[in-house]
Amino acid sequence: MEQAREFERALAYHCAPSMAGIKAADLFTWPNGSGQEIRRYAGDLARRGICLRELRRGKRRTLLLVYRPACLERCLSCPRVRAMLERAGYPAGVSPEELLGRLMERLEGEAFPHEIGLFLGYPPEDVEGFCRHRGQNYKLSGRWKVYGDREAACRRFQRYDHCRDALCRRLAVCPLLEVFHPVKERSA
Repeated sequence: MEQAREFERALAYHCAPSMAGIKAADLFTWPNGSGQEIRRYAGDLARRGICLRELRRGKRRTLLLVYRPACLERCLSCPRVRAMLERAGYPAGVSPEELLGRLMERLEGEAFPHEIGLFLGYPPEDVEGFCRHRGQNYKLSGRWKVYGDREAACRRFQRYDHCRDALCRRLAVCPLLEVFHPVKERSA
């Protein structure tokens, strides 16, 4: 039971904005050996409209992606984002799930796919700036390195931090799965 609470706290701390639907997606890593726990939470969260997806399993830790499908789709449907992904070798005109599949393939490669920032909802100008400047010469470093609008990024960072803090406070009094309610099935 303690491992489940620890997993919930990690999810809340690292993924609150995406779980709340105010950010496209969030990443976090979790020690290997917890596959059963991850699968259980993936199923429980899916019933709440939240996807928990294993992107890559390393020797000691697993890289997980948390997102709400509609939020991720909105983010990835931006023409500038699509164009950047196509330039990075992603197929045109495919679903977000197919794009995630391609991202998983690229995570297995030698070079880290920095376009992952587009999946996380980072501003395209910041992803472009990071790639162009190789992570140097940024205006601000927070949840990501900012090359574009510093003030807008500060506001987003604060909003995400507020969301994280609020969810972590809620977890002090109830389990994560009680915070997010199951999504009602739509009748045909």
